Amino acid sequence: MSWTETVATAWHAIRSHTMRSLLTVLGILIGIAAVILTVGLGLGTQRDVAEDISSLGSNLLIVSPGSSTDSAGLRGGFGSAATLTVDDAEALSSEVAAPDVEAVAAERETSQSLEAGDTNWTTSVVGVTGDWLEVRSRTLALGEFLDPDGQGEVVLGPETAQELFGTTRAVGRTVTVGGTTLQVVGVLKAVGSNSSTNLDDLALVSLPTLTADLVGGSSHTVVSTIYLKATDTATISAAYQEANALLLNLHGITSADSADFSIASQDSLVSTARSVYRTLTVLLAGVAGLSLLVGGIGVMNIMLVSVTERTREIGLRKALGAPPAAIRRQFLAEAAILAVGGGVVGAVTGVVAALVLPGALGSSVVVSPPAVTVALVVALAIGLVFGVYPAVRAARLAPIDALRSE
Repeated sequence: MSWTETVATAWHAIRSHTMRSLLTVLGILIGIAAVILTVGLGLGTQRDVAEDISSLGSNLLIVSPGSSTDSAGLRGGFGSAATLTVDDAEALSSEVAAPDVEAVAAERETSQSLEAGDTNWTTSVVGVTGDWLEVRSRTLALGEFLDPDGQGEVVLGPETAQELFGTTRAVGRTVTVGGTTLQVVGVLKAVGSNSSTNLDDLALVSLPTLTADLVGGSSHTVVSTIYLKATDTATISAAYQEANALLLNLHGITSADSADFSIASQDSLVSTARSVYRTLTVLLAGVAGLSLLVGGIGVMNIMLVSVTERTREIGLRKALGAPPAAIRRQFLAEAAILAVGGGVVGAVTGVVAALVLPGALGSSVVVSPPAVTVALVVALAIGLVFGVYPAVRAARLAPIDALRSE
């Protein structure tokens, strides 16, 4: 019997028990679709987390001041000292001293109440330098950015503008902060929140405006944070080393253990998040794989039932000269058709669901071609592996015993 005849005979046997075959295919279908969706959801979540972290700034390094100690000997945490200055930020901007640092932005933050007519709103007022938009990967929805050396201007976050004016179209209006009147020259584009901060609720002013008009004091050059943008993701480590060495030299510190500042990398956060979600994806794919195993057992069960029901047919074919290999090949072909049919329909179902579900879940689902290919190969393997025992059992039936069965 040729392969064409074998497949045709197997297809006829499957069609003669349509409902039973469909239920068998359903088990494989669910398993394949589950594998594609779980892998896709894991990859999509990894991408979303990476994008959320990257929204804080592309290729970002964050320089924070060290800890302070008061007269009573009480030590504050990192960030409590006033050890970073505008001069540090300007030095880090040097292409000679830090060639792998593309842009630098310093900021100093305070909480202030903003007033607009009869409305007031308390938010973070941040004094920034000119490259803040580029370094923090933010864009303007309306207007223009601050003059870094100018005074009397403010750029509002979209939520801040909404709270003060009832609209984000606030360019040209004025707000009062601590008795100082500022004109709104721009409104930032909304980006949402990170794990600790609402990135759309803030007011940006130039650093001179903040230090001279809003916070006062004698420390006009002190900044709370310096953000560094590396030239590329591949140069983040080099930028880190350059910034660390330069600041140690500027602050007259000979030992890195005594540094009065700390440098954090966004890249480490991305790597950690990806590692967590990669592990979760493997776990979910393993759970989905169990459903494939259940589907394979279903294939074996159906094929064993088929062997039992067709005992006389097998005996007759053997009596007419059919070799055991032909009997074995036919039952393997039936198992493979059931498994591959379920795999193809399951793959289509999984891909369609991956295109539809993001709108309902609010999370990305990435269709992975390798995952689809592997799922189909696994479906075929399941059909062959779980079809072997029934096929061997059919091939071993003695013709005389088969013909005598009822």
